[in-house]
Amino acid sequence: RQIFQPLHTLRNAEKELLPGFHQFEWQPALKNVSSSWDVGIIDGLSGWTTFVEDVPADTISRRFRYDVALVSALKDLEEDIMEGLRERGLDDSICTSGFTVVVKESCDGMGDVSEKHGNGPPVPEKAVRFSFTVMSISIRVEGEDDGITIFQEPKPNSELSCRPLCLMFVDESDHETLTAILGPVVAERKAMMESRLIISVGGLLRSFRFFFRGTGYDEKMVREMEGLEASGSTYVCTLCDSTRAEASQNMVLHSITRSHDENLERYEIWRKNPFSESADELRDRVKGVSAKPFMETQPTLDALHCDIGNATEFYKIFQDEIGEVYQKSNPSRQERRRWRSTLDKQLRKKLKLKPVMRMNGNYARRLMTREAVEVVCELVPSEERREALKRLMELYVQMKPVWRSTCPSRDCPDQLCRYSYNSQQFADLLSTTFKYRYDGKITNYLHKTLAHVPEIVERDGSIGAWASEGNESGNKLFRRFRKMNARQSKTFELEDVLK
Repeated sequence: RQIFQPLHTLRNAEKELLPGFHQFEWQPALKNVSSSWDVGIIDGLSGWTTFVEDVPADTISRRFRYDVALVSALKDLEEDIMEGLRERGLDDSICTSGFTVVVKESCDGMGDVSEKHGNGPPVPEKAVRFSFTVMSISIRVEGEDDGITIFQEPKPNSELSCRPLCLMFVDESDHETLTAILGPVVAERKAMMESRLIISVGGLLRSFRFFFRGTGYDEKMVREMEGLEASGSTYVCTLCDSTRAEASQNMVLHSITRSHDENLERYEIWRKNPFSESADELRDRVKGVSAKPFMETQPTLDALHCDIGNATEFYKIFQDEIGEVYQKSNPSRQERRRWRSTLDKQLRKKLKLKPVMRMNGNYARRLMTREAVEVVCELVPSEERREALKRLMELYVQMKPVWRSTCPSRDCPDQLCRYSYNSQQFADLLSTTFKYRYDGKITNYLHKTLAHVPEIVERDGSIGAWASEGNESGNKLFRRFRKMNARQSKTFELEDVLK
């Protein structure tokens, strides 16, 4: 067979794979969304009406229409759906309605994506990618209460299952532009939740309902979408109302209280101040909600950033233990720098771990291991402190699989059962032996790791599966395609990368 096909054959093949090829309809028709189905790549700013006094957003953005992209994803999974029906012994000619699709949404900002070669001043160019993953498809059969799952995404954190929906050259901190571009996406998603998709699968028209869960966001993005103060806030958590001081006193006993609707209510209170309170009282009443929540996210914990946040914290503990901070009042910056370079040297020599500017996932995974703590203990003078460090890491290694694995009840049932006990032990160690670090303060992800993991696992069945990793891996591809495979003009570039 000829491997290199002429361009027109490739173009035709590409058409079938891209959104805008398959016919479908919605019942009832989507509010404020055109009923045409053959829509490919559209301008990310279309559907956004500017007012006279608005400055037009000077950004380039390209996206698919959300419903068209979902249809394309389902048609991709057509064989899996039919296979799933057969495996469950269901007659596909009877199963034409009652399908439910659960979609994970991810959104992440990317730092510097500017062109590295070429001359002229370096421009600070940042991008944001919004993507979705079809997590599962189930069907409700008459006479059955629960739905029967006919498709489950085996690799929910692979970039292969993570489908780009919208690419934009925007800084994720530029709230106005970000919300302007994602506004239509939010509107389309809202419209789809109140309607059913009719599409031909396996030669028969079938109807699908969609549930969207925005879990692939790091904490910065969640706070931005949900109107909370930035991550240095005294309100340490995006899941409960605890303050940093409370969270460091009571490390384990918290339950999830925040929700999108409650954030909206609190924003209204913040805006109107119905009880005429002072700024501090008002802020305490709304628990740090000071902007309008824009997009509903699921109160969960992002496993990847949890890894990174906790590893950063352990890295600092290692430094402090090398310098025996528990005996000193406050060491100088020179001393701290010295401990840090001692730690880096040791990790590089024994574990081949190069120092990194910003903690990344791979470094975090290598650092949070028993062998890493053994290596660090060689630098810790006191035997007692060495034991405490090893115990701390041992507990962490026991806890970690629970929020990393795709299905903890299957992959690590013992650790899941012991999680609350382990986290209590871990918290006790921190508040006694390592009190010098946790007196009145605690990092956001450490609080979530200790306080919220069992509750989320009980509700969702998994934390790891809903993490943002797929989208993060996709970021790498974005960079790659942008440099290598895109036609060299900004407007085309995003279209090529989106394909």
